[in-house]
Amino acid sequence: MAQKIIQKTIQQIFDFSGKTVVITGGAKGIGFAIAQRFAEAGANVVISDIDEKVGKEKAKALGEKCVFIKADVSQEVDIKNLVAKTIENFKSLDVFINNAGIFPSSPVLEMPCELWDKIQVINLRGVFLGSRESAKIMAEKGGGVIINIASIDSLHPSGVGLAAYDSSKHGVWGFTKNFALEVCAKNIRVVAIAPGGIATEGVEEMTKGGIKAGDISSEIAKQFAAKIPMKRFGLPDEIATVALFLASDAASYITGSMIVADGGYLLA
Repeated sequence: MAQKIIQKTIQQIFDFSGKTVVITGGAKGIGFAIAQRFAEAGANVVISDIDEKVGKEKAKALGEKCVFIKADVSQEVDIKNLVAKTIENFKSLDVFINNAGIFPSSPVLEMPCELWDKIQVINLRGVFLGSRESAKIMAEKGGGVIINIASIDSLHPSGVGLAAYDSSKHGVWGFTKNFALEVCAKNIRVVAIAPGGIATEGVEEMTKGGIKAGDISSEIAKQFAAKIPMKRFGLPDEIATVALFLASDAASYITGSMIVADGGYLLA
């Protein structure tokens, strides 16, 4: 007998009521934009970050269905605690978003080993730990979605000085594909997003205030964006909505894939 398929409405597809979503590096930038969109979609939201003050403020702003749990993604004990406290608070873990990352710039010939190791341990080990610990819970409860925030630098270098960052993000892309194979039979989808230039607090710091978080209209932003075919930086929400899509049933047949959201940068 043929399996009967019940088609959900658009409203049902993007309704995350009763679902629990964890976002690492969720206090600012892309991470907080993702938290806002999932909160709007009705999810229980866990903002995790090393910045406790800002994280608590942001969680409070999103209401009673959002909590803050401090965690350093490079520390195994922190990630295990993050997952345990998530279950303690909401009894489920349905979507885990590995967003935390750093991108300090340094030429290889001038780079100390300590900086190389710090970038790898946060950007790559953090994804491994978050994926491993969340997948254990998802496997027990019948499935889930893991979203890794990679980068266009996973596919092509964007500038000198980012060799360590690029290496970590190539690793995130490779890990995403292999782990998707491993857990597919457990009804866990593993996907990635490759943002291009996004106007976040991190970019603001890198450009010494020339590009304000969420503001893509300044002269410096326009100069930086000149080589982007769409001629502008992206907004954090333009990555958040991709994450919402990938976590939803609209993407139910997608795993081991990466969506590039870069304004056409890789085409140039």
